[in-house]
Amino acid sequence: MKLRTRFLLILILLAAGGSIAFGISSYVSTAARMHAEIDQSLDDASHHELGELQAGATDNDSTGVVSAPAVIDDDDNAASGGARPRSFDQILVQWLDSNGAVTSQTSAYRLPISQPAKDIASGAATQEQYSTVRLDDEPYRLLTSPTGTSDGGAVQAGRSLAETNRLLDALRNRTIVIMLLVTSAAGIIGWLLAHRVTKRIEHLTVTAEAVAKTGRLDIAVSETGRDETARLAGAFNQMLAKLASSKDAQQRLVQDASHELRTPLTSVRTNLSILRRFDELDATQRRQVLDDLDSESRELTLLVDELVELATDQRDTEAEEELPLGDLTERVAERARRRTGRTITVTTDDALIRCRPQAVERALSNLLDNAAKFTDDDSVIDVVERQGTVEVRDRGPGFPEPDIDLVFDRFYRAVDMRSRPGSGLGLAIVREIADAHGGRVYARNRPGGGAIVGISIPVATEIRQSSPTMPRTHSQVG
Repeated sequence: MKLRTRFLLILILLAAGGSIAFGISSYVSTAARMHAEIDQSLDDASHHELGELQAGATDNDSTGVVSAPAVIDDDDNAASGGARPRSFDQILVQWLDSNGAVTSQTSAYRLPISQPAKDIASGAATQEQYSTVRLDDEPYRLLTSPTGTSDGGAVQAGRSLAETNRLLDALRNRTIVIMLLVTSAAGIIGWLLAHRVTKRIEHLTVTAEAVAKTGRLDIAVSETGRDETARLAGAFNQMLAKLASSKDAQQRLVQDASHELRTPLTSVRTNLSILRRFDELDATQRRQVLDDLDSESRELTLLVDELVELATDQRDTEAEEELPLGDLTERVAERARRRTGRTITVTTDDALIRCRPQAVERALSNLLDNAAKFTDDDSVIDVVERQGTVEVRDRGPGFPEPDIDLVFDRFYRAVDMRSRPGSGLGLAIVREIADAHGGRVYARNRPGGGAIVGISIPVATEIRQSSPTMPRTHSQVG
């Protein structure tokens, strides 16, 4: 079953169920209230008649005769202008003796006398009784009450239910019509809503199928509106945009990598062709060829490692931690001292950042490797960390001014530095790590010679608020 059909059926069932429950409860409560009003009117009429009977008994105590209303027969009705018409508010009253025979009545219409009524009149039953009877094919509500006198007897009060039943029938019919109208309206509204909601989902499904079939990532979905489907469309477009960006980046990486790999591979092939004349080479030439092969193989290994890291980008799987950036900086500097034997000074504060530690350490290590690569062995490298910003300052040749904005691009290498080892990916990785942490990178030339390359990561808090500006300085010769 389609989602649109399910949505429509749910709305119809909810509307129908709600209207049916409301209609039934309204009908039942109205019927109960109207019947209760009728019963109350019969009870009031019965007590009124009994009160008059008791009053008449008091007036006639001296004679011992109790008078009751005379029987109204057809002649009496004719003399008075005809029988009194029965109506909704007319209550018929008749008196019974102890034998259950009618002794008096207020109308020519005699109420039915059942066996329970005779029992009440004879004194066999003492509780008043409500019942529903028919008089000339008209439903009546009847109350039979004992007179409470020593002679026994009973008084009966009856009221027509015809008008009440007509009102309840009209209410029932109107309720059924309203339920049908509400259900129909719910069906129409539900169809419109289901069509509007599922239209976007269907369009999104068609787009997803087109992307899966064609592999195109430039297909956009309409984002009109502010509801959940619009948000879903926006998220889908963002996902496609990121996938397209990732695909473009991978294609650029492959193209750049193929270009960068071409030079060392050409050199390796050249040296291999020279090695085919190995017997013709002297010792110096042999050593030079082998040294070139060794150097090129190391460069190829480094380049492949950097390419694999950029392609896989596993840093995002590392859990974030909140820790002092100064401790990470000092740990990376200590490893660089042992690896390069350089003099590296470190100045830090107590800034606390939230980061992926291994990724940040890789970025700092790349900055130090870059500084060590382009400076003399006896020159000092300074590392300064202030409020989430780490600067690596070297005393090398610096950057050509026109190329400063390019130093973080993949495979960038200055023309006069291409003879030195390196893949041109180290600073590109630093920028990607900074972007992943919401930070930034920058580069400039150092006054007096050298370069300054930095990475800035947003600060979470400070460990010691009392001395945030007081640096910790470490200087060590490797």
